[in-house]
Amino acid sequence: MNIRIARSAAILALLSAAAAQPAIAATTDTLDVSATVTSNCNVSAGTVAFGDVDVTTGAAVDGTGTISVTCTSGTAWSAAADAGAGTGASLATRKMANGANLLNYALYTDSARTNIWGDAADASTVKVTGTGTGSAQSTTIYGSVLASQTSLPAGAYTDTVTVTVSY
Repeated sequence: MNIRIARSAAILALLSAAAAQPAIAATTDTLDVSATVTSNCNVSAGTVAFGDVDVTTGAAVDGTGTISVTCTSGTAWSAAADAGAGTGASLATRKMANGANLLNYALYTDSARTNIWGDAADASTVKVTGTGTGSAQSTTIYGSVLASQTSLPAGAYTDTVTVTVSY
């Protein structure tokens, strides 16, 4: 046998062997992926600091603070405030305390200080409302130490108001 024929026979044998190998099998399917974005809100309340109050003048003293609400985009929210911890406080007349001494004040949702910040349970008050953007939304809260409290002793007066965001 000549070398050419031997080579050709060897190549044909290799090709035949390769063709006789079984084909590699393949199959496909899909992987479903899902998630549910839920409505969520967070609130951060700042401080309404009135600073030094001279009660001898009998004048009201104004101050401001902020709340910041962060909600899932498109989520409607409302922020209500309770009357605070002062003895005998109401939404219209909240009370800062220094021992048994009480300094009356009010919180409002507007700079004219006409809309008392409260909740839906008291029709004479309003809530702060908005629609979430996914970013923090800051709202100014307006406060006023009420006038004509001339008999109070000097000292540090404080209160804690609970802010509740519903969505």
